[in-house]
Amino acid sequence: MRIHPLDLAIVIVYLLGVTALGMRFRGLQQGAGATDTQSAGREYFLGGRTAPWWALAFSIVATETSTLTIIGTPAISYAGNLTFIQLVFGYLIGRVLIVLLLLPGYFRGEFFTAYALIEKRFGERMRAVAASTFLITRAIAEGVRVSAIALVVSVVLGTSERFAVVIVIALTVLYTFEGGMKAVIWTDVAQLLIYLTGSAVTFFVLLHRIPGGWNEVAQVAAAAGHKLQFLDFSWSLATKYTFWSGVIGGAFLTMATHGTDQTIVQRLLAAKSERDSGRALLTSGAIVLVQFTVFLLIGVLLYVFAQHSPLLAPGDRADRILPLFLVREMPVGLAGLLLASIVAVAMSNASGSLNSLAASSVLDFAKLRGRSADAGQFLRLSRGMTLFWGLVLMGFGLVKWGPLLETGLTVASLPFGSLLGLFLLGTFDRGANARGALAGMIVGLAAILCIFRFTSVAFTWFFMIGAIVTFVVGSMASRIGRPQSRETSGSRNENERIS
Repeated sequence: MRIHPLDLAIVIVYLLGVTALGMRFRGLQQGAGATDTQSAGREYFLGGRTAPWWALAFSIVATETSTLTIIGTPAISYAGNLTFIQLVFGYLIGRVLIVLLLLPGYFRGEFFTAYALIEKRFGERMRAVAASTFLITRAIAEGVRVSAIALVVSVVLGTSERFAVVIVIALTVLYTFEGGMKAVIWTDVAQLLIYLTGSAVTFFVLLHRIPGGWNEVAQVAAAAGHKLQFLDFSWSLATKYTFWSGVIGGAFLTMATHGTDQTIVQRLLAAKSERDSGRALLTSGAIVLVQFTVFLLIGVLLYVFAQHSPLLAPGDRADRILPLFLVREMPVGLAGLLLASIVAVAMSNASGSLNSLAASSVLDFAKLRGRSADAGQFLRLSRGMTLFWGLVLMGFGLVKWGPLLETGLTVASLPFGSLLGLFLLGTFDRGANARGALAGMIVGLAAILCIFRFTSVAFTWFFMIGAIVTFVVGSMASRIGRPQSRETSGSRNENERIS
């Protein structure tokens, strides 16, 4: 079934409008008058550190919320129950820990990337290792996210998924290339407001379309078993969403994704001060809790609605349930708004990732950092890397992945636990050195790959396990052999704590 022409027009107007909004920041950026690479980097990659904290909070949420979240979260509760929300409890705890443990270190110096902090502690080589881990993982994970928009568009238009990926990424690259971080932040704000509005409208329209309203939902959910269950206190490591894996695993997950991933850290560094950065991060947690609650309830409502009007054909993926409802059941006009909101999230994710991938590529590798001291050449290089990573994401977006939301989380969980362990090692172990840190990361990653391949342990535990193994092995390896080895230290301040 194809989208109504009016809804299609709304989606097209949105695409052109958000691109134009991002493009207008090109003139503002050029007017900033950067005369050296330091000021050019601050302007292009941190937006000149002029954004208010509430805009950064919106940008953080828009960046961590993907099309995977919007169509994947309702699919989880549609096929199961509400226990995914336990993971969000851990998200809140992780944010508090970042503010207390990691954030102070980021504001003790003029840092543009998370991995500049690693160089301060372990030397240039470990900075390159950490940055490479981010670049590879973020590119693949974002490719999974980009592929989700192809799924939505294929349901809506019945056109080629490749065409959808090319169009969305091309427009996103355009405004990110031109406007830099300022364009990313303010388009994020607009996109967040659009998709939150769309989600609220979807919830109330669904509830209205169900005969009997919430009473019917409660009865059908009760008959289905534990459809409204949101707490599970079991201790099974193989169960993805329990209270313990949610609170503990979710806290480590957030510390890794929000405390060491350049995509989010770049927004924290873009704040005017450490206080504003902390306010933005904590506020984003409250918004995330509300939005995940709404997304999960939408999945339950879709389950109840489908008992009266089936949406999925036999063998269909649960990820298709929300796009199918929007196209088939939503009133004309509203469907276009809601579909535009899904596209908004895809573009928001892609723009944030493009800017952070470019920032890490240019700033975290010595050959690129020292290439030129001229601000104009630096800006051209930065834009060139934005274009390069746009092509990479476009390629990964054309790959066929598994269940979308969990695939994206699993990809991130494999290496980012080790990355978190590296940051914790530098922060809390004064005796750790570069050799031990590298050994810890290698063993930590190997341990997670083995657990992923040969056990049934849920991905929600991977971040914690990777971080602990990296920390313990890194600490032990640093004390084996020559403790004062200059060759392996790579840092002038070996015993200096990050924070």
